[in-house]
Amino acid sequence: MLFASWGVFCAPAPGAQEPNESRHVVIVVWDGMRPDFVSEQNTPALWKLSREGIIFHNHHAVYPSATMVNGTALVTGVYPGRNGVIANHVYRPDIVLHHAIDVEIPAVVQKGDELSGGKYVAVPTLAELVQRSGRRTVIAAAKTVGLLLDRQIGAVQKSVTLFAGKSLPADILSSIIEKLGPFPSAHLQQDAWTTKALTDVLWKDGVPTLSLLWLGEPDLTQHESAPGAPAALAAIKSADESLATVLAALDQSNARATTDVFIVSDHGFSTIERSIDLRKILNDSGFTAKTELTDEPKPGDIMLAGNGGSVLFYVAGHEEKIIRRLVEFLQQSDFAGVIFTKQAMDGTFGLDQAKITNDHSPDVVMSFRWKDQKNQFGVSGMIDADWQRAAGKGTHATLSLFDMHNTLIAAGPDFRRGQTDDLPTGNTDLAPTILRILGITPQQQLDGRILSEAMTRGERRSRNGGLQSADVLSRKPETKTLETKKDFSSGTWKQTLRISRVGSTIYLDEGNGMFIPK
Repeated sequence: MLFASWGVFCAPAPGAQEPNESRHVVIVVWDGMRPDFVSEQNTPALWKLSREGIIFHNHHAVYPSATMVNGTALVTGVYPGRNGVIANHVYRPDIVLHHAIDVEIPAVVQKGDELSGGKYVAVPTLAELVQRSGRRTVIAAAKTVGLLLDRQIGAVQKSVTLFAGKSLPADILSSIIEKLGPFPSAHLQQDAWTTKALTDVLWKDGVPTLSLLWLGEPDLTQHESAPGAPAALAAIKSADESLATVLAALDQSNARATTDVFIVSDHGFSTIERSIDLRKILNDSGFTAKTELTDEPKPGDIMLAGNGGSVLFYVAGHEEKIIRRLVEFLQQSDFAGVIFTKQAMDGTFGLDQAKITNDHSPDVVMSFRWKDQKNQFGVSGMIDADWQRAAGKGTHATLSLFDMHNTLIAAGPDFRRGQTDDLPTGNTDLAPTILRILGITPQQQLDGRILSEAMTRGERRSRNGGLQSADVLSRKPETKTLETKKDFSSGTWKQTLRISRVGSTIYLDEGNGMFIPK
């Protein structure tokens, strides 16, 4: 099928460019911010900024719609299978034998780099590419994801990575603590502290070429409550206040006129309808499913790596009979949404169709089922999820429309003013767009595309520096829905995956499935 072959294409690398030394780029990530919560009442600073720039109405996360996956995709411009970070929690027995790992914690990142010759994140990040051009970068993250964005390998002097109150280089932290005190324990205060660390300390000697501020809100509070809860709305307001602080600092340093500002979220958010204890369910059904090992796994044992709205299944020895039995069990369940498998199987999609294939991929990945029903606060998007959080709380990482569609707004000298972009866009598009703005040519092809239709010179410049025709800019995206099914004696399993494409860049829109009894 032609459509199934889209995944083999990559966006062409831009032609050689002259570095734009005068331009600054600031990215502010609002973790877990749904686009439908952007309003003049909820987010006055962001609302005003959106009127000065461009709103991307059809923006996408990569799958799984989770923080570490999308943070890495955002700064590399390539899909998860290529950059190496395919989930927040994975099983890597070469790093830790006995349980799944958090992919971003320092000990894991260090061991991963040791095993891969510094390629734990398999391709260069934005910060690395900017530093290679001789320019300074600052990463300031209230969450641990900051370490994945720039691990400071061969960093340019005065480039800094701040992550959850720790820093690289380590000696930078003392000057921040002297100014602001220690890293707070409360979520909203952590964002305020990290924002002030950026504007008052790390920008003290001038705004660097690239700055990235990662706010932990509204994600952390939405996990503890739910989308639309009063506490979640207060967290959104807090994130807006951090944005206002950043914009005021740019104004005070007279850098606003030369700075492109991107406000983006890593993923959307949903509310848990049911919490599914998969380990118990599988063990009760005759499987040997574990989340922690006491000794070497036996062939056929299943290690589970829960990611909220998705679960990764690793079958010891890749026992084909166990994998098939597992998949058929999931297909006949009342909670499975979309199932991906490493080896082709009836009624599933391949891992490559989700862009999560690499040397460490699991045997099976399942996205939980979702509905567009409303939660207790009148906010749409209900999902089943793993055992880590209770029903009624918020989470994400499914292929739900509400998890996969996230926020992007851009404003600055390189973007059109007061407009909207309805073409499909995604987190993988930020890196190639920012590299184009800064006049940096990546040495390898990226999966994302340059958002030329939103830029002031977009109607004139193509990716290779030549002229674009009006046809290229006005083209409509292609959208297809993949379908597959498997028949059982008791009924039929059906699952779908809707995918959009602009040029050679693809975006996963949504996916779901259901077992239909006879």
